[in-house]
Amino acid sequence: MQDIDLVKINFNSDSLWVLNIALAVVMFGVALGITTNDFKELLKHPKLVGVGLLSQFVLLPLLTYGIIVLVAPKPSIALGMMMVAACPGGNISNFMTHLAKGNAALSVSLTALSTFVAVLMTPFNFEFYGHLYAPTAHIIKDVALQPLDLIQVVMLILGIPLVLGMLVRHFKPHFSVKLSKLLKPFSILVFVSIVIIAFSNNIEVFEAYVGQVLFIGIGHNFLALLMGFFVAKAFKLSFDNQKTIAIETGIQNSGLGLLLIFTFFNGLGGMAIIAAFWGVWHIISGLIIAFYWSNKAINR
Repeated sequence: MQDIDLVKINFNSDSLWVLNIALAVVMFGVALGITTNDFKELLKHPKLVGVGLLSQFVLLPLLTYGIIVLVAPKPSIALGMMMVAACPGGNISNFMTHLAKGNAALSVSLTALSTFVAVLMTPFNFEFYGHLYAPTAHIIKDVALQPLDLIQVVMLILGIPLVLGMLVRHFKPHFSVKLSKLLKPFSILVFVSIVIIAFSNNIEVFEAYVGQVLFIGIGHNFLALLMGFFVAKAFKLSFDNQKTIAIETGIQNSGLGLLLIFTFFNGLGGMAIIAAFWGVWHIISGLIIAFYWSNKAINR
């Protein structure tokens, strides 16, 4: 069996363009539900904002680096873990938080804010930790990744759709609500379809190598959720906010991670497989923990 660091996941250019558009539409749809009042509310609770951003953009990448140093996975898997950890929270975290009876308003606001922050922090964290760990630094050097190129793609996929969506929401609020209801399920359906196509075209590769990322992916996600919860607890946030920070930390925008992996690393095996596994597993783990907290809230 070929080394996972040498395997490439086949993903044609047409599918990559559709994935780009689908992710941009998802972000645009998310922004249609965001108003400037959401950010004003966040300013009234700076502690919540600080803890949320600290957990997601400082501690999660640091935790990931620590796991990599201890476990020493294959370099491409390590780089995939760094990519996932560098991404902002996924918008599905809002649904998970609502289901868990967390602070849904905080979840929506943090998702929006973290997406804006990610325009700079995602490239920074990925570049910083990618170069800090010698085995992954070699991969980045080999592909000649330029930080400005990474920032440009993240800006196009996250920043611009969010700004445009918020502008539409501001000037056409009623229209934006109707459009959001149409765009979100459609764009997510397209995105899921693209991921399924990627799996189906490379089923032998995933079957051969998924065992190498199974426990690493599950453990990484579990520790991310656990860390988010206890960081919020350490700052003495309410139980609702502890649940929210945990979910925001453990539910990552792995779709963005996959897009960046296919764009800059040509579907490098370990990276693509760990990011794709995260994309599936964090939905499962998020639903499990959300149902658990939902029932616990009822019994309290």
